[in-house]
Amino acid sequence: MIIEEMTMTEFAAGLERTRSVLIPFGSTEEHGSHLPLSTDTIQAYEVGKKASLRIPLFVAPPVHYGNCRSTARHPGTISITTNTLKCLLKDIVVSLRSHGLKNFIVLTGHAGGAHRMALQDAGEELIADYADIRMAVVTEYELASREGAGIVETEGDAHAGEIETSRILYTHPHLVKGTGTREFPDFPPGGILVRDKRKYWPGGVWGDPAKATADKGRRIEAIVVSKVVELVRALEAFEE
Repeated sequence: MIIEEMTMTEFAAGLERTRSVLIPFGSTEEHGSHLPLSTDTIQAYEVGKKASLRIPLFVAPPVHYGNCRSTARHPGTISITTNTLKCLLKDIVVSLRSHGLKNFIVLTGHAGGAHRMALQDAGEELIADYADIRMAVVTEYELASREGAGIVETEGDAHAGEIETSRILYTHPHLVKGTGTREFPDFPPGGILVRDKRKYWPGGVWGDPAKATADKGRRIEAIVVSKVVELVRALEAFEE
């Protein structure tokens, strides 16, 4: 049940089927010269929509902005603060709860460390404030890389590499502009912080997009969808 496509009557009827909702978080962030800025959002939203075809599940409109530190200097990246991100998630959950939703699955397609921690922190605060809700916060890319390990050829593949290029080739091939170039960032060692991260990561690719195929994307996405379906069912049955 895709919330942005529903009428209020359909939404009310949906509450008779489920009290679970998936909230996709993404980003507007560079993904090399070959993938769209909305790559993270596309992946999380596609998984949510496909999961909702398998089980009763509301899918909220995606949040297209995230906290992006490593790519902040790359053209096209629009980053928000972690505080704004936390407030967004908390406001969305509180509003959905007021309509009767109880089980919240936060699925983030953007895997930045500060971004993920902000969503985790917001989730912890929400379950402390509202005893009648359940929450799960999961990083979509971690599911893809871990569960799809037997499919991916590139060791250490991450941002805009083999996995993400395969995913977009499968779901949105018209948005893939070329093949991209193999690259890995070369940040200073020992935890040294740098202002211009693009200097150490000029192409914005972390992996090898040349090894991507639409079939790999199809197989990886199917695995992630299955894992999300399992998570929804586990959350609905969870009792503390």
